[in-house]
Amino acid sequence: MDSSLLYSKLSALPEKLKKEVEAFIDYLLSKKEDNNKKQKPKFGSAEGLFVIHPGFDEPLEDFKDYM
Repeated sequence: MDSSLLYSKLSALPEKLKKEVEAFIDYLLSKKEDNNKKQKPKFGSAEGLFVIHPGFDEPLEDFKDYM
């Protein structure tokens, strides 16, 4: 969208609606900043959350006929 078109539409609004638009713009900018602040998980941060039981790699009984 062209900035001049956006400015002309904003200029045509009454003062009360301009304040609402300003608040919405501030909200969108803060939302963008929050997305940039998200940290990537570090290697090993899920340690202890998953358990791999012994025999995990063993073939399943149900598939013995197909092997």
